[in-house]
Amino acid sequence: MSLDIHVSNEESKRNENLGRLLVKCSDQPGIVAALSKFLYDHQSNIIESSQYSSDPEGGDFFIRIEFHCDALKEKRMQMEQDFEVLAAEFTMDYNFTYGDERKRTAIFVSKEPYCMMELLWEWQNGDLATDIAVVISNHEDSRELVESFGIPFHYIPANKDIRQQAEEEQIRLMEEYEVDLLILARYMQILTPNFVSHFPNRIINIHHSFLPAFIGARPYERAYDRGVKLIGATSHYVTNDLDEGPIIEQDIERVDHRDHIIDLKKIGRTIERRVLARAVKWHLEDRIIVQDNKTIVFQ
Repeated sequence: MSLDIHVSNEESKRNENLGRLLVKCSDQPGIVAALSKFLYDHQSNIIESSQYSSDPEGGDFFIRIEFHCDALKEKRMQMEQDFEVLAAEFTMDYNFTYGDERKRTAIFVSKEPYCMMELLWEWQNGDLATDIAVVISNHEDSRELVESFGIPFHYIPANKDIRQQAEEEQIRLMEEYEVDLLILARYMQILTPNFVSHFPNRIINIHHSFLPAFIGARPYERAYDRGVKLIGATSHYVTNDLDEGPIIEQDIERVDHRDHIIDLKKIGRTIERRVLARAVKWHLEDRIIVQDNKTIVFQ
């Protein structure tokens, strides 16, 4: 654990002068110039910039800027105050984030651990810029595995008869561990509107199907019955509409008549792992802007 803390501190020190700015507003001339001038006036160097316009004539404009600024920790509060003037001029929705402020995540899992394991491996290798604060499960199966990583594990039984009590405890733990992002890594429970409302655009789910096909349970069985030639997985933000939240990432693999249900599931697990890991990574790096029920993902 001491090594992990040391690495985390080193990374935090390295990133303390790194900032990110995400903006969405109505498209109009001069936005990029104004943003560039603002950062220049605040002695900041733009490292990466990606932008998108839904329609140059009256559409919406989205941009993600990553920048470096010496002594940013001391300057960030004043910078944000100064930006309010520019934001008002262009009627911007915006968000500043900083490289030394790692998001804290919670992983929710049921019996199948493979998506959770992918995240733990990415985190252990330093490829997932987060602090995994806690793992929550409605089964005890993964306790020993999770605790071997030095991560707290909480077993909370969950079913439709005790759902309210379970979610009250889960919400309490999210507050106790100061969690920024919830990851449903094959957590096989439906969340209530009350729970979802506590974490808008902060819950990422993996669905073992290429949505909108085969929404809900048993998608591999239904895909096999339909005789599909492609199977996939979808990672999305959770809303109150089952499996219909804003899609972050999808991927597919080709299959054929020789593949039975068990083969589809094996292939699908590989897709699920990589799709969920990408979505989580992009969220942690502030590469996603949600617009209505869609996402703009700056890769």
